[in-house]
Amino acid sequence: MNIAILSRSQKLYSTSRLIEAGEQRGHTMQVYDTLKCYMDIATMRPGISYKGERITGTNAVIPRIGASITLYGLAVLRQLEMMGVFPLNESVAIGRSRDKLRASQLLARKGIGLPVTAFGAGLDDTADIIKLVGGAPLVIKLLEGTQGRGIVLAETQKAAESVIDAFRELRANFMVQEFIEEAGGADIRCLVVGDKVVAAMKRQAREGEFRSNLHRGGTASLVKLTPEERLTAVRAAKIVGLNVAGVDVLRSNHGPVVLEVNSSPGLKGIEEATGKDIAGVIIEFLEKNAVPNKTKTRGKG
Repeated sequence: MNIAILSRSQKLYSTSRLIEAGEQRGHTMQVYDTLKCYMDIATMRPGISYKGERITGTNAVIPRIGASITLYGLAVLRQLEMMGVFPLNESVAIGRSRDKLRASQLLARKGIGLPVTAFGAGLDDTADIIKLVGGAPLVIKLLEGTQGRGIVLAETQKAAESVIDAFRELRANFMVQEFIEEAGGADIRCLVVGDKVVAAMKRQAREGEFRSNLHRGGTASLVKLTPEERLTAVRAAKIVGLNVAGVDVLRSNHGPVVLEVNSSPGLKGIEEATGKDIAGVIIEFLEKNAVPNKTKTRGKG
């Protein structure tokens, strides 16, 4: 197959591993810098060009779209879907995952365990929003944040009120969540491919930090999932519509709760922690599923 990867650089670990895994299986791998793709959307024959050449003959695309370029990246991916290229993850599903509020609403509607979450725009409802999530300590999370950025732990009522009011003054979109203290600063990253969890790792925050992201100094180790945790991760990815997802789960007193469903999970930490060839599993999924014009939405979302 001819497999395209939308990525800012082929030197990034996840991108380079996908190239390596694809080439080992005899596929032609081509990396396109997402921001350097340009689209022909004014004709009956949709197309994309890159460095003066029209992109043709692509069977599948692996989108590795950074959060900062979501809008443009999804436009490029939709164009490829309209051209009949099979996407590892569809544009509509990625859009859902990047909107934390929408993703939470979708998961809640289907009964997936979540931290108690509140959202509101009015300056006069701060106290009630704090009450809805059980009071302080609580977590305030920017809807556009990634890798632990834009997340604040407010340990007191006064601190929570101050942060919420400050975010509103900045016209930032955020949601407020209960703090799962019993998780002890740890979460579980479940790597879902298709209809199963292919790898999982426990991420532990460094001392004095509540965010367990590896980019923020967290450490990774092997973890054994319970059947409920495994089912929760697979269901969460399916509800959002992702074929490949990093589902972050907390162990709470009332069972597993989903923190986030990530549409472009990094491979470095989980491959190193588990010793598994995740990139190879992803390429194998494309081999089994990449059929022209199979995209459910065909760029309509």
